[in-house]
Amino acid sequence: MTESIAAPTTDTVLAERRGSVQVLTLNRPDRLNAWTDELERRYFALLDAAEDDPEVRAIVVTGAGRGFCAGADMDDLQQAGTADLDAALKQRERPRTFPMTVRKPLIAAINGAAAGLGLVEALYCDLRFCAPEAKLTTAFSRRGLIAEYGMAWILPRLVGPSTALDLLLSARVVQGEEAHRLGLVDRVVARDAVVDEAVAYAQDLADHCSPASMATIKAQVQRDLDRPFAEAVADADRLMLESFTLPDVQEGVASYLERRAPAFAPLPTRS
Repeated sequence: MTESIAAPTTDTVLAERRGSVQVLTLNRPDRLNAWTDELERRYFALLDAAEDDPEVRAIVVTGAGRGFCAGADMDDLQQAGTADLDAALKQRERPRTFPMTVRKPLIAAINGAAAGLGLVEALYCDLRFCAPEAKLTTAFSRRGLIAEYGMAWILPRLVGPSTALDLLLSARVVQGEEAHRLGLVDRVVARDAVVDEAVAYAQDLADHCSPASMATIKAQVQRDLDRPFAEAVADADRLMLESFTLPDVQEGVASYLERRAPAFAPLPTRS
């Protein structure tokens, strides 16, 4: 069953429920969904709402119209040189990296152009489904900018240092198939099916995987990127022993033996 959240067409991000999946659509199609502070506030608020909704098990983000997100709105970028950026950063309600803290699976359905900050937002997601004709570019060096918002940390871990430098230094455009070969995206799907495929994948997670397990695994991957293997193993051993005492293990085993779908509990709301 599809359940939509009523919203005026002027909303910069739209929300639609598809089963257990919350679909968020960046909604400035006339500007290829270019990023603004208003769009960011609404997107983050909707991520918050999805995080706290026990009926939502996974989230898909995409763009309205022809683009995913063309990066920072050029009108905002023009004014950046005269703005008090230090004060603006201190006033930000949440860090730009907030999507990486969401406990539920967050999947990007890249239907079109993802440039600069738009590509950053796609990389903040856990997985990326991409249309073959979608154009991806870091863009920064061609605007006189640097590798913003952690891109210099994320890209080498996805594609390796030299490929990351190629993409950052040249800011060249790559399309879906090459992006997949490089490891920048995880699936290449026809443009008219990219959202449906991402939702189907997310719904499969919702139907068969423990929300607590997925949240813990996401946290493990983030922590283990920069620590020695022995520490990662020791942490995994501790978490494994803890998991044996939790209801999801019993439910996972019982559902397998009884050949039925599992009935895992939702994540507890954040305190």
